[in-house]
Amino acid sequence: MVEVVKYCATGRRKTSIARVVLTPGTGKILVNGKGFEAYFPRETDRILILIPFKLTNLFNKFDMEVNALGGGITGQAGAIKMAISRALTMFDATTRAVLKDNLCLRRDSRMKERKKPGQKGARRRFQWVKR
Repeated sequence: MVEVVKYCATGRRKTSIARVVLTPGTGKILVNGKGFEAYFPRETDRILILIPFKLTNLFNKFDMEVNALGGGITGQAGAIKMAISRALTMFDATTRAVLKDNLCLRRDSRMKERKKPGQKGARRRFQWVKR
């Protein structure tokens, strides 16, 4: 029986969590059971996800199965980017330097700011009335 090597990693962005499983293959990408283009209709999100592959010249060398949950589409794309970067460093430790220099391994810590009491939103105040 032939054992298939898998590289699993987790990425996070805003409130999104993505689990990625990379297996050697031809570049097929499944996100939550759907095709890559069907799940991410915006090209900017697709480009963001594929950045780690382009930086490491490993494009079309892995099949990718993604389980993304929480947040929105763009947050999920950022989480997938981070998870792919982590999985590629498991595959080849020499890619770590390139991915680190391009901030692919850094978690984007920006979150939505909470609404404050006595205000309309996080920063927005109620309209001031003189009389």
